[in-house]
Amino acid sequence: MGENILESMPQAIGNQGTVLIVEDDRNTAALVAKYLEREGFSTVVVHDGGQAIPAADDCNPVFVILDVMLPNLDGWAICRALRSSSDVPVLMLTAREEEADRVAGLAMGADDYVVKPFSPRELVERVKAILRRSRPVAPAVMAVLSYAGLELDPEKRRVTRNGKLVTLTTWEYKLLHALMSSPGKAFSRDELLSQCYQNSEAVIDRVIDVHIGKLRQKIEDDPSRPCFIQTVRGHGYAFSEHLGE
Repeated sequence: MGENILESMPQAIGNQGTVLIVEDDRNTAALVAKYLEREGFSTVVVHDGGQAIPAADDCNPVFVILDVMLPNLDGWAICRALRSSSDVPVLMLTAREEEADRVAGLAMGADDYVVKPFSPRELVERVKAILRRSRPVAPAVMAVLSYAGLELDPEKRRVTRNGKLVTLTTWEYKLLHALMSSPGKAFSRDELLSQCYQNSEAVIDRVIDVHIGKLRQKIEDDPSRPCFIQTVRGHGYAFSEHLGE
């Protein structure tokens, strides 16, 4: 039996939950941890990408701050691995500010994207804002949405197609829920962005097209000829209102 990875990690105890910081620059990691701890968070810090997933398994974080450029395993790979089994919010840090990098990170399911150098105080406020949005308060009972074999259960946050479970990322689920809740309504890309990335300046509308493409791959019989999610040219997308007729 291997040694618990947390035994050798810098960490502090707080009452707001644990934030996992994956950052190879020790000064940056220490500064971010200091600001988070002031706000009542626990912190766990790792400096090697290869330690990120074991650390997440051990500490069960409420939030992950993830550098892109890391030794042994980069931030893209770590984000993909986290999203395969968890909806934990992820904020990615990078020294690159190209649009393609932002699209890639957000399309993988990251909740926000911050370019270095950054203000640690602003970073902590972003963490708190994302956590507020991801922790619904006293949700009302919501009806199951069902169209032509596609079913979305808001209470269980579960999607099935012809009785088989469909595994979606957080943002794919949010987009599908918005579209299925208003069949026939044409949503603009900006409206759909607001469903997923509220108050995030890092987001551009192209990421919606990426999410929709991946969503179609998971729910459509023929993604090239979608029957559920229709493209509204020059505007955005709509969920078909004629299913089952």
